[in-house]
Amino acid sequence: MIVLKNTACDRWRLVVADPLQILISIASGVAATLLLFVASPVEARQHPRYHVHVRHGAVGIDPGRESESIVIDADTGRVLSEVNADAITYPASLTKMMTLYLTFEDLNAGRLRLEQSLPVSVEAASKSPTKLHLIPGDTVQVQDLILGVVTKSANDAAAVLAEGMAGTEAAFAERMTAKARQLGMTNTVYRNASGLPDPDQRTTARDEAQLSLALYHDFPREYRYFSTRQFYFRGRLIATHNHLLEWYEGADGIKTGYIGASGFNLAASAVRNGHRLIGVVMGGRSAGSRDREMASLLDQGFAEVGVGTVVAHHEVPQIVAETDSPAPTARPREKLGQLGRAARRLAANLSPVAKAEAAPVSHQLHAEPAAERWSIQLGAFRIEATAEEAARTATSLPAVRGKPVQIMQPAKAKNHLYRARLLNFTPQEAQSACAALHKKRIECSVIPPAMKVAVR
Repeated sequence: MIVLKNTACDRWRLVVADPLQILISIASGVAATLLLFVASPVEARQHPRYHVHVRHGAVGIDPGRESESIVIDADTGRVLSEVNADAITYPASLTKMMTLYLTFEDLNAGRLRLEQSLPVSVEAASKSPTKLHLIPGDTVQVQDLILGVVTKSANDAAAVLAEGMAGTEAAFAERMTAKARQLGMTNTVYRNASGLPDPDQRTTARDEAQLSLALYHDFPREYRYFSTRQFYFRGRLIATHNHLLEWYEGADGIKTGYIGASGFNLAASAVRNGHRLIGVVMGGRSAGSRDREMASLLDQGFAEVGVGTVVAHHEVPQIVAETDSPAPTARPREKLGQLGRAARRLAANLSPVAKAEAAPVSHQLHAEPAAERWSIQLGAFRIEATAEEAARTATSLPAVRGKPVQIMQPAKAKNHLYRARLLNFTPQEAQSACAALHKKRIECSVIPPAMKVAVR
């Protein structure tokens, strides 16, 4: 049997499977999967503490496997718990957090605009799932690309952003690695913008926690994108892969990831009583077990900082695979043993974050507006689905067709009202659109920027 893996890099080669090995695997009742990574990074091989750790074998799961985790107090940068936090592993789609960091950086610097359309190249469109299934020659707005990356973890959308900012994905990956060094992520190397398999792309749980904190600290407004649970893209409802948002109290982001070589990864953020924690779990056996481990670690963290007690969770929903294609048998992975860094290392590399606030957006059906944009409120509803339906009905009318939609979660426990808003208007557009809605007997009111919910 011959397998050919083709990527933007030329690091892959033909792998010829031993027929006898295949027969043995079949006889044992387990489907053997060929190794994705046929060579280790040269730098890692030469490291005195480098070793190969087999997370999953070809037959079943290695019972001696280890996962990596870390939980950080976002107010102080203090490490509340860590296990193998400095072990080298593959970031998978947590890579996209850095892609978004640089996107937010360019948006704030004026080099990008949310409404700007970027071209889709043949290379970007050819990326493996998960993806938005973009078509070569098409153009997509930056805000839709951001939401595609946040919710669907779309590899094609990440590549379009990378090419739009740096010309080529390879050039963008160099910029990603340089930014990682600036943020103090000393053990992270990027080779692409998506996290698709590359033997030279690597990170640690500690570095991913550091990136998560930097995103929250440096881009408090854009950070709310990570709370997006679903959005509409060209007639399709795109749902998030981050199911922790659906059942863990206070969860408001940030990113999931999976490739066979890494296992199931998750960077998560949660707020209780105004106190924010950041957690990272790398190498889960499944999406569900990874989410449960994260919930347990965050519960312990909140208990340690004195924010209530461990709460009873809702039943964890059935988790579907975080890929559009069948999940392959997990691959061997490279890991570096504990480096013995003191917990204060992370705090030294990051400025303390101001008092945290939970993201007020329950979910966004499209993009968040620019700060100076006006919005139209359609009403307040006791049932979230009713608010969504009101928004869909309104956006079917020509006056507001295509406008982003935002469903605001109840602001207070005693006020269980969901507010439906249409976003991204100029003052004149908002007044005109609301007048048109009134003619269709749809109640609405114009909301200036000053009346928006504060971020921080």
